[in-house]
Amino acid sequence: MTDKLTRGVHHIGLTVPDLDQARAFFCGLLGFDEVGGVPAYPAIFVSDGAILITLWRAADPPTARAFDRRANIGLHHLSLAVADDAALDALWARASIYPEVVIDAAPGPIRQGSATRHFLLFIPGGIRIEFATPFG
Repeated sequence: MTDKLTRGVHHIGLTVPDLDQARAFFCGLLGFDEVGGVPAYPAIFVSDGAILITLWRAADPPTARAFDRRANIGLHHLSLAVADDAALDALWARASIYPEVVIDAAPGPIRQGSATRHFLLFIPGGIRIEFATPFG
């Protein structure tokens, strides 16, 4: 057996057009804590206690281009874990009415016959995020 050289995800860095809008989504809707930042960049760091996300503001938001997951190389989407079906449904209820969130896929099995459920959305600013129950 080959020893693994990595130990999981340290953090994820996302470029956003508006830090206040991204902060409101992650800290307000999802309950993340703001745990730091770099005002000169500008960037903020948010965490749910299991993952750290760096939110960097685009240098020139009006001219920044949205990522096209079908045409660009890079992060297709970020998937965040929820505790169970009840947590997924509660998050869906809140996210589906949150300002400027665009629902990409409603809650359902991650694939036919799977006990794992998920849904996808675009956060304010356009980044695609998936929320999923544990693998089952």
